Amino acid sequence: MCSIIGYRGDVSASKILVSGLRRMEYRGYDSVGVATFSDSQIRVKKGVGRVDQVNNRSNLQTLPGNIGIGHTRWATHGRVNETNAHPHMSSSGEIAIVHNGIIDNYKELKEILQGRKYFFKSETDSEIIANLLQYHYDITKDIKRSMIKTVRELKGDYSFVAIFADGTLAAARFHEPLIIGVGKKGFFISSDVLGFIEHTDEAIYPDNGEVVIINFGGIELFDFAGNPVMHHLTKISKEFADVYKGEYAHFTLKEIFEQPNSILRAGDNSRTEIEAFVSAIRDSRQIYITGSGTSYNAALVAKHLFLKYGKKKIDAIISSEVRFYPDYFDNQSTLIALSQSGESADVMEAVKIAKDSGAQILSIINTMTSSLAQISSISVGLNCGPEIGVAATKSFTSQLSIIYKIADMVCDKSIEFDLKKISTAMSKVLESSSRIQKTARVLKHASDIYIIGRGIHYPIALEAALKLKELTYIHAEGLPGGELKHGPLALMDSNSFVIVINPNDSTFNDTLTSAREIKARGAKIIGISDIESDVYDHWIEIPSINESAYPFLEIVPIQLLAYYAALENETDPDYPRNLAKSVTVK
Repeated sequence: MCSIIGYRGDVSASKILVSGLRRMEYRGYDSVGVATFSDSQIRVKKGVGRVDQVNNRSNLQTLPGNIGIGHTRWATHGRVNETNAHPHMSSSGEIAIVHNGIIDNYKELKEILQGRKYFFKSETDSEIIANLLQYHYDITKDIKRSMIKTVRELKGDYSFVAIFADGTLAAARFHEPLIIGVGKKGFFISSDVLGFIEHTDEAIYPDNGEVVIINFGGIELFDFAGNPVMHHLTKISKEFADVYKGEYAHFTLKEIFEQPNSILRAGDNSRTEIEAFVSAIRDSRQIYITGSGTSYNAALVAKHLFLKYGKKKIDAIISSEVRFYPDYFDNQSTLIALSQSGESADVMEAVKIAKDSGAQILSIINTMTSSLAQISSISVGLNCGPEIGVAATKSFTSQLSIIYKIADMVCDKSIEFDLKKISTAMSKVLESSSRIQKTARVLKHASDIYIIGRGIHYPIALEAALKLKELTYIHAEGLPGGELKHGPLALMDSNSFVIVINPNDSTFNDTLTSAREIKARGAKIIGISDIESDVYDHWIEIPSINESAYPFLEIVPIQLLAYYAALENETDPDYPRNLAKSVTVK
């Protein structure tokens, strides 16, 4: 998972590239690099660390020229070091590339090119693109033909941007995001609109299997067979320009506090799509729902709602597991795919398997121009705006908002929930953030945290554990309250912290009994409830609300708890180690 960017225009490229990379840093932040073209020469600067760290050390934005490419890396092939950082140069130094994705056959291609006297410096799969382009260009002396021959030989999912020694920019897209920005200052090529949104709100979205070339003659797009293709300019939503932290210390905190409003916006302007979504579910013989990470936890909430309130069975499947059960699907089944980016590799693989088997694809996503949106029959947008913090917060509750709307319609309005009341209750939880911050201090030296919940609260326990792992690097595990005696109780001792999700609903008494069993083993208990109890060492109060709506309220204090515990442990909550926002590689 990486961010890539290219620019050709009238002003300094390096400053534009560094600014764009800084905005896209959530996509990868192991290392950073920039290459520019000036005076018939390609110059490269790169290093290990975040954008500002490398820029301060190496002065990336002083590279000369009005044409260039840039990259932030999330390592997949090779260690995190300067040699493996992008951009990568071809053997001759006449071509440089930045790449996002995976080249599956890079080892075979590398052996062939080494036999033809092309040499390699890095451990990456990406460097193969630079030398394969160089090989074909050495033969053809034609950039278009070199690009076509190169993409025909590459196997895997990828997007890349190349800069040639005559100043031409060329890029290709194959199952990874690539967007072209068209502005007064020039052309931009990026994996994300955030890479150029401060310069233009007009974009072209190349389809899968297309190539773009930008040179002194303008812009040319064609498919992998060399046939010209046409695209209209698309206006980018202005919400994508709002990616500043403002008064907040971190994007993660800002996005947590945006949730009372973002759950109300979820699905806005999608009434027709939601109605079609509901009709498709009602007409399906078999329904599956899939997602990865946070999205899978949202899928489990959906499974609970449909079963409890509509007696409608939905199988929830982790996206990365679908490949092992390809016979799940047929032409009478429907797969609902949940994804924030709409580009996650595991989700896209699951969707392709289902679609190839004849299943109908429905999706709930935040990026309506994504690959998932393009492959889906019906898509509903989260409409929560950009989420820069790597750990999902507002996108999760926005997913819940749409899931509740759809489930309620399918279940004949039997789910009692009022998003306006939920929004108000969320705001009350956020008002107690200073008290939650004090509670977070007790987790500073914790080695293990367990979160228990029953019924619909179990998926929230899983999401809570994920947030704590992502932000604090503390081992955290979500458990069903009824399973304590079947193994987990052996782990409970005076060194353990247990978060008990226990609102005053049908699960309250059973969960309180579980809490007392844990307390008897010496563990410290943090209770999340609208009712105080002497069993809690620390009580985080949430407002009382309809039973079905509690998941919206109980996840917010845990998001805050994870955020403040991260600060106590001096970790960066916006950019957790080893993680990227949208995992576009398997």
